[in-house]
Parts: sequence; structure tokens; C-alpha cells
Amino acid sequence: MTTTRRDAPAATEPGLAPARRSGAPWLLIGLVVLAVSLVLALVVGPASVTAADPITPGQVLGSAWHHLVTWLAELGLPVTVPENPLSPIRDAIIWEGRAPRALTAVLVGAGLALCGVVLQAVTRNPLADPYLLGISSGASLGAVAVLVLGLAVPLTVAAFTGAVLALLATLALAGVGGRLTATRAVLAGVAVGQACGAAVSFVIFSTTKGDSYRDILGWLMGTFGAAQWSSVAIAGTALILFGGVLLGFGRTLDAFAFGDTAATALGIDVVRTRWLLLLLSALLTGALVSVSGAIGFVGLAVPHVVRLLLGPARAGNAAVARTSAVVGAIFLLWADTVARTVFAPLDVPVGVLTALLGAPVFAILLLRGRRRGET
Repeated sequence: MTTTRRDAPAATEPGLAPARRSGAPWLLIGLVVLAVSLVLALVVGPASVTAADPITPGQVLGSAWHHLVTWLAELGLPVTVPENPLSPIRDAIIWEGRAPRALTAVLVGAGLALCGVVLQAVTRNPLADPYLLGISSGASLGAVAVLVLGLAVPLTVAAFTGAVLALLATLALAGVGGRLTATRAVLAGVAVGQACGAAVSFVIFSTTKGDSYRDILGWLMGTFGAAQWSSVAIAGTALILFGGVLLGFGRTLDAFAFGDTAATALGIDVVRTRWLLLLLSALLTGALVSVSGAIGFVGLAVPHVVRLLLGPARAGNAAVARTSAVVGAIFLLWADTVARTVFAPLDVPVGVLTALLGAPVFAILLLRGRRRGET
């Protein structure tokens, strides 16, 4: 006589099937699309471009090669510096304006999508996103304090500090009077987020004058309009340090899908690992929000789209995380490109477009899941 284990996960649950897809083909396609998209994003733009004499991808690549060889020559290497195909004005437009903005969008999109995968797996909540623990509201409070109150602190430093303080407040509140659990952390994050949001509203209402509303709302909605090479450095460093560690926990995320008891049986310290992943995700999100503001739906919708591409029955979280990072980078890069070009001279906050595009996509995914009986 055979017995059936009631607590065994269904074979169709994401990331749990014995034969998992690595996602390598989609990852390779995504990397190619990302590289092409990055070059095209540098070409597209209203400034100093006419129908008779547009900036071409070849000129952008030639200019990049010129700067690379120039840098090698400055290091003392015996190289011949080629001529820059771009005029000084156009070169400045590309490398001081569009390039840092585009690269920041790529890094932020990749990081938010990666955090979305991790948080959805750790909390076993398909609606979890990178702002789950009140991080976005804390960062917003720090940024608004600089923009409105004129604190002598760099905006990115204030935003990151606000995000970290909000995270600490969330963890402290979740641990009061009981054991720290993912559910308590989520509820505490909602409370801290609401409190920070109320503080932001009060500060804006009581002190903002004139046109400063536009700058504040632009940051709160998410924008790359002020991105510089320092923004690329902050986002890139955070993604390498925190994101690299998160990618190494792909198989551990699969174990979380079985439940805490099964994960413990597999040799995982569930409590310590869960809080480590939550902390790393929060720190990465805080660094990204500090350079871009709060940009919604990237970390929420992209992981679900990627699972659909890879096949939800056979895609492990490691493959989903890698591919989601690439897809998130592509999505946010093009969203920002549209935001700065289609509505020119108006620079629309990119968060507006991600919400307009992400909400219908996520609604479609929910309807598909409902037809399959998943929701």
C-alpha cells in the first residue's frame, strides 16, 4: 500500500519541478536586446539631432571607442587615439547627459526586478515588491527633507539614510512582543510606510512654496532627469555588492517555496536566511531609490512576466532572478527613453509610464492565472 504526502508541493508550482529550465536562451536573447537597446537609447533624443544630420549608432560606438582608447593612452599604453566622430557638443550630449541617465535606468531596473523575485520567494507572496518594508516611503521622507527643508546633505545620502531608518523601524516594530516572521514584517512595513508617507505629506503641505512642488513630485514619482555618473556609480556598486549575493541564493529561494518546515529539513537556517535576504533586498532597494525615486511595478510585474516566458512549471528561481534582472533593465531603459523623448520638451517622470504600462500587464497576468486556477 502506498501513501500520498499531503504536504508535498504541486508539480506545477514555480521552481519546484524536478526538470528545471536554466533560462539560458532567454537570458542570452535578453542580453543582446539590452546591448542594442542601450545604443539606441543613446541615439534617440530631441537635443542637437535633426532629420538631415542625425546621430547614428555607428557614431556612438565610434565615440565610445575613442574615449576608451584615450583612457588607455592616459594610462601610458602605446595606443593610437582615433578621431572622435562626434562634435564636442554632441559628445557632451551623449556622454554627460544620455549615457549616465540610460545606464542608471538599466541598473535600477535590474535591481528592482531582482529584489522583486527574492521578496516574492522569501515571503511566498506573489504581490510582494521591493517597497514592501516601507523603504520607499522612508527614502521619500529623506529626499523631501533635503528638497524642502534645505538640509545640507546630498539628496542620495538623505534618501538612502531614510530608507535604512525605515527598514530598522520596520524590523523593530515587527519584533515587538513576539517572534519575527515574514507576515509581521510585512504588516510593520505597511505601518512604517504609512507613517513616513504622512510625514512627507505634512512637510510638503506646510513648507512648500512656488514651483518647488514640481521638483518634489518628480522625485516622488521616479525620474532619472538628474542622473549623473555618480548615480551610475552608486547604483552599480549596490547592484554588484548586494545583487551579486542575492543571485547566489537562487537554490535557497527554491527551498523556501516548499515551506519553512521543508526548507529546514533541507539544512537551511530559515529565520537567519530569510532576514539576510530581506536585509540585502532592502539595502539594494534603498540605494536604487536614492538615485531614482520610487518607481513602481518593475519589481512587481517583471518577475511574473519572466516566469511566463520561462515556463512557470519548470523555471527555478535562480533562472528567474537572472532573466528578470535583464528584462527589468530593458523595460526601465525604454520606459525612460519614451519619457524623455515622446513628450519633449516635457520630461515625464518615468514612474508614471511604468505604472501605465505595468498595471495592464499585471492585470492580464492575474487573469491568466485565474483561468489556470492559480489565483
